[in-house]
Amino acid sequence: MTPAVVLRRAAAPDARPAADVWLRSFAAALPGVVRAHSDDAVRDWFRHVVVPRRETWVAEAADGSGLAGVMALDEAELSQLYLDPGWRGRGLGDRFVTLAKERRPAGLELWTFQVNRPAQRFYERHGFVAAEWTDGSGNEEREPDVRYVWRPDAA
Repeated sequence: MTPAVVLRRAAAPDARPAADVWLRSFAAALPGVVRAHSDDAVRDWFRHVVVPRRETWVAEAADGSGLAGVMALDEAELSQLYLDPGWRGRGLGDRFVTLAKERRPAGLELWTFQVNRPAQRFYERHGFVAAEWTDGSGNEEREPDVRYVWRPDAA
């Protein structure tokens, strides 16, 4: 069943709730990964960078209970896709990826941590292919990661 949410562009008042979704999702999905920034720094990043400078979308629960997810596109990079833990497995991630492909029909790329096997399976199911594996020296968390690429002609 499709979750009762509306996908819409984020506005300035969404920055804090979107950051809080990010924080809850990161904690639930990546408990062994040490975050590089404090909660307040993440909230500042959403307020000053993610919402105003990226093409940021939120999933708002139709019942008014708040945000269920956040996605940000930065050029051809799907730079953020985080769901509130209670919304996982309900098709919301699928809707965000479909939207990302519609917004970037020439192709997308993204990074995810190697320890996040569920994310890797999710993206592979959506036609993304692993293109690069790193030791993590290029990210702030110093966590080994993998770059995924989606091209419409390869799907």
